[in-house]
Amino acid sequence: MNRWIRRTALVLLALLAIAAVVSLWLPGSAAVQYRDAIDAVPSARFPLGTDELGRDRLAQLLCGIRISFLLAPAAALFSTLIAALIGGTAGWCGGRIEWLFMVVADVFVSLPWLFLLITVRAILPLDVSAAVSIVVTFLLLGILGWAAPARVVRARARAIRQSEYVLYARACGAGRARLFVRQLIPDLRSILAAQFWICLPVYVISEANLGLLGLGVTDPLVSLGGMVRALQSQTAFFARPWILAPAAVLVLAPACLHFARLGEDRAS
Repeated sequence: MNRWIRRTALVLLALLAIAAVVSLWLPGSAAVQYRDAIDAVPSARFPLGTDELGRDRLAQLLCGIRISFLLAPAAALFSTLIAALIGGTAGWCGGRIEWLFMVVADVFVSLPWLFLLITVRAILPLDVSAAVSIVVTFLLLGILGWAAPARVVRARARAIRQSEYVLYARACGAGRARLFVRQLIPDLRSILAAQFWICLPVYVISEANLGLLGLGVTDPLVSLGGMVRALQSQTAFFARPWILAPAAVLVLAPACLHFARLGEDRAS
């Protein structure tokens, strides 16, 4: 059963990613306003209808999926690399270096991460271009989200440093640099991969929270959080359920990422 759940999650993620990429070559754009079809219902021309400005909801949805699926992994990779650098160095070196790095990590972990992210993003300029807003949003996700993975990496690196085979290798004359390359880095791969998968759904939801507050990706680009924010002025959800498609994707995508990672962890 778990295997089928994981496969289903991977298939759904693949379909979402393929649809987002294929939409790049389709006619129309998320920013195009069709004045002759304001707030239109679903049709062959607009499968999810249009919004109050005449923009194609399906094109906007695919654009939001594309931004999340391309940049959330980039932010997760950036955060994982920072965690590997700080946590790996702290656990491998020990002593005062470990104490200093972990004090900084403890400070970051003790702060409410989402509120810290919102505060830092609110301090930065909001009247920036769409490309700059994307870079700023996901750089903040990567920079502010390293602390928790770093603690896990540090614990594993410390266990490797104190393991019998590393102590034996050092007794035989192996240097720290050689042990770092030949022992520490290969042993940390599985931990880093797990932290990367854990960060993915967290960053997708975090970007959506920023979009809900108007602090995420700016126009003319569209994010899933920005589309959900636009629903706050809508009241006829049951009469027009298709407008809830962005919210459904925000529930489906993180859930699929979770089940895919859970199945991989159990398989390993």
